[in-house]
Amino acid sequence: MANPHTAARLGPAQEAGTWASKLPGLILLVAGAVVIAAMQVYFNDYILTLASIVLLNVMLATSLSLTNGLTGLFSLGHPAFMTVGGYVAAILTYPARRKGFMMPDLPESVAVQEWSLLPSLLAGGLGAVVLALLVGFPVLRLRGHYLAVATLGLIIIVKTLVNNLDGYTRGGLGLNGLPQLTNLWWVYGWTALTVWACWRIKHSSLGRAMMAIRENEMAASCMGISVVRVRMTAFVLGAFFAGIAGGLMAHLITVITPGTYSILLAFNLIVMIVIGGTGSLTGAVVAAIGLSLLSEFLRPVEEAIELYGMSQVILALMLLLMLIYRPRGLFGSSEPRWRWPVWGKRQ
Repeated sequence: MANPHTAARLGPAQEAGTWASKLPGLILLVAGAVVIAAMQVYFNDYILTLASIVLLNVMLATSLSLTNGLTGLFSLGHPAFMTVGGYVAAILTYPARRKGFMMPDLPESVAVQEWSLLPSLLAGGLGAVVLALLVGFPVLRLRGHYLAVATLGLIIIVKTLVNNLDGYTRGGLGLNGLPQLTNLWWVYGWTALTVWACWRIKHSSLGRAMMAIRENEMAASCMGISVVRVRMTAFVLGAFFAGIAGGLMAHLITVITPGTYSILLAFNLIVMIVIGGTGSLTGAVVAAIGLSLLSEFLRPVEEAIELYGMSQVILALMLLLMLIYRPRGLFGSSEPRWRWPVWGKRQ
């Protein structure tokens, strides 16, 4: 229900316009839920798993667009945050009866715990936030390709640490036999929440501050915007959603290893947000869905002609062509505008 004080100030036509602006999002949310319900009834496990992976890519691309697209950073660190979030969630949900001999170095207080999915996901997201805070202050002082190299190194550092902490993570063997707690509804819910949160941030004063820093850092600083605080906020929020996505993925495929979230994933995410449009959340969603389905459809072709890696070559060529002929991507930094008739408002 709308705030009566706000409604009194705005008037009936303006209040109707406010509700009309929210209508497209509500329609998309309900339509997505209807599609998910129909898929659960009529499609097999392979299609449901593919749909979950596509939605996870949407979640990752949208959160990375918040960090890279709106703020102008060039971070490749999402796989590192996914690894931390995935392992934290996996350890917390792992059957307690198996933790003793699988992960002997775990503290007793953790070894006897067997959490449900939601609190373990939140714990994984917070673990990714802690990592982002630890590395953010020194790393975010870098710019451009220096930041890209630093966050690329973060992926390697996290992978090496997980490999060497045998008593906590089983090292290179990874954790298999995880409970399959993630389903399409879980992924859809978190993806919708991520897109909604990023959309609200983009159209808030914080989002405008992020885009101001992207366009001209010195001018934004002169206008009183705290560049360090805004960049850190974007970096941490992106890390949180990446950690959640890592936990969801681990409980979807029921296994996690140090190489599950690799540098290749970072490249694919960058391709998605560049093709979709740097700073466009709609573009990130469209590109993530399109490129995820394209990669899956090309997989049988690769196997048939025994030309493995062809999909990655095609993605690289698409990125090059986009950078040459349409460097702003499909949508640029803008979002499509929805126009709905509003009763009582003159056209």
